Amino acid sequence: MTALSLLSVRPSKTALKAAMAMAGLAALAACASHPKPAPASGPVASSRPAPSSSGPTARAPAAVAQAVLPGSERDFVVNVGDRVYFDYDQYNVRNDAEPLLAAQADWLKKYPAVKIRIEGNADERGTEDYNLALGARRANTLKEFLVAHGVPGGRITTVSFGKEHPIDTGEGEAAWAHNRNGHTAILSGAKMAGG
Repeated sequence: MTALSLLSVRPSKTALKAAMAMAGLAALAACASHPKPAPASGPVASSRPAPSSSGPTARAPAAVAQAVLPGSERDFVVNVGDRVYFDYDQYNVRNDAEPLLAAQADWLKKYPAVKIRIEGNADERGTEDYNLALGARRANTLKEFLVAHGVPGGRITTVSFGKEHPIDTGEGEAAWAHNRNGHTAILSGAKMAGG
C-alpha cells in the first residue's frame, strides 16, 4: 500500500471504539502510576481568621509558597496581614493584634516609601454618627501603635467608614465580630511586579 492509499482508508467503528478504549486504559494506568501526594500532616492555615469567644483573632498569615514580590502590596497582605479586630464597643488594641501590628511596623520601616491609610470599621449596631466616631477612634489607635513602633506619622492617614463597609454581610455575633476591624490599605510606594 502506498501512503496515498493509507490516507483514503477509513477506520471502522469497531476499530475506533477499540482505539478509544485503549486510550482510556492508558490514561487510567498513568493515573495509577502517579498517586496523589499525601497531605502534609498538621493543621492547615485558613485564610479567614479563626473565631474566638470575643470574635476573630488578628494573626499574621503564613508565608505562601508562590513567589510574592518583597515590598509589594501582596507581600504586605499575604506575609504580614492588613486587618486587626476589636471587641464590641472598644477601640483599644487587643493582645492578639499586637504581633500583627508590630509586623506591620517592621514591614513599613523596611519599605520607607510606602504610605498607608488605616480604615476604622464598626458593626451595624448603633447609630451612624456613633459608629463613625468609634471607627475614627479605632483607626487613630492603630496609627498611634505604628508611630510608637517607629513608623513616621506623616506616612499614615486615617479614615472612619463606621458601619458602611462591612466585610461580612451576615447577621449575628460572628458577622459583627468580623466587621469590627481596622484595615491597613497601602496607598503608594509599594513595589510593582515587573517594575
